[in-house]
Amino acid sequence: MKKLLLLGAGRSASVLVDYLLRHAALEGWQVAIGDVSVEHLPLAVRQNPVVRAFAVDVLDEAQREAEIARADVVISLLPALFHPLVAQSCLAMGKHLVTASYVPEEIKAMHAEAQAKGLTLLMECGLDPGIDHMSAMKIIHHIQNQGGKITSFKSFTGGLMAPESDTNPWHYKFTWNPRNVVLAGQGTAMYMEEGTYKYIPYPQLFRRTETFMIDGFGAFDGYANRNSLAYRAPYGLEDIPTMLRGTLRRPGYCQAWNVLVQLGLTDDTYHLEMTEGMTYRQLVESFLPAARQEEGDLRGRVAHYVGIPPEAPELDLVEWTGLFSDLPIALAQATPAQALEKLLTQKWKLSPGDKDMIVMLHLFEYELAGQRHQLSSSLVVLGEDEVHTAMAKTVGLPVGIAARLLMQGKLNVTGVVVPLQPEIYEPILDELEQYGINFTEKTEF
Repeated sequence: MKKLLLLGAGRSASVLVDYLLRHAALEGWQVAIGDVSVEHLPLAVRQNPVVRAFAVDVLDEAQREAEIARADVVISLLPALFHPLVAQSCLAMGKHLVTASYVPEEIKAMHAEAQAKGLTLLMECGLDPGIDHMSAMKIIHHIQNQGGKITSFKSFTGGLMAPESDTNPWHYKFTWNPRNVVLAGQGTAMYMEEGTYKYIPYPQLFRRTETFMIDGFGAFDGYANRNSLAYRAPYGLEDIPTMLRGTLRRPGYCQAWNVLVQLGLTDDTYHLEMTEGMTYRQLVESFLPAARQEEGDLRGRVAHYVGIPPEAPELDLVEWTGLFSDLPIALAQATPAQALEKLLTQKWKLSPGDKDMIVMLHLFEYELAGQRHQLSSSLVVLGEDEVHTAMAKTVGLPVGIAARLLMQGKLNVTGVVVPLQPEIYEPILDELEQYGINFTEKTEF
């Protein structure tokens, strides 16, 4: 009997677990699910006869290797910093691995050994990265196979709220790790535009947005991700004049987030003093120069500091969070980002019945037979509720499909792999369509 091991069963795992158990029953697998605690798993999952749920300490080498040794395929949805440990144990135990996270350098270095052992360490097989790669490569290969030359490629993805659950002025709630949202974009964004290298330092990032329209869902603002240049070679677009990958938010979000960046509230590099007794008003005060009468109240002083009018709508969003209130932080030795995360986790939490939304947009320009063409490919996926979210669906299903293909011996690409090859992306995209994950394409001549 084949055995599959899932490490990490947090908020993005609900749809994946359902998928794995459905196919385990059909194909005769056993599924082991390990997490820091498994009490959050539904009772029906823990009592399923094909499931063995257990508490795992991924830092416990003996336990980690013993569990991996029992499996044929391992899926890791653990925090990304643990993937190198899991990958190293998979190499040692001779097991395939699937994750939804970016490939770190430590795992890249395992490529030759994985190939020599005939193992697949499949990374970046979730949503973003994952479905973005696969759907883009399908179009890229189609254009190239016709003899076309791609001159511009922009790709944006956002995890947002479905219209009926879009109930706060930020038009945003947490559907994945809040810490990652708070720290998003830090560093310098790098991309190509009309043959020129472009760089956006973090303090300018949320001022440099581009607006897009999605039929039936309205306007979205996109800002650049950290390093779009890294994907030119893997995508086979080394000479492309314009290439940018980015993140989507609703209009207004980036402008308000920029205020938090300019204040310094997203900084995670140092610890504040005395935060256990500090209020959020005092936190904001601590980043401002001494008060001047002409600047008015705290809102006016923030406006003056970041260079916007006191009546600016982005300050309405900032004030709504409670940052100008006397709410206590009640965290010892917090970083600014940790204090902000705690506040937003309460303000941006999903309510019962909330539905989220994934939006993805690819924009291509290409030349074919002497003519210039534009092609857009868009995806909108709606969640079912606050558990079976669109985020859980789009992260979990491609991971689950890839793991099933490995269990069936149908994926034969070895080494450290990203799903850019037709033999990987075609069966995954085909099956995703059965779950309503479909792209809408428009071409202009």
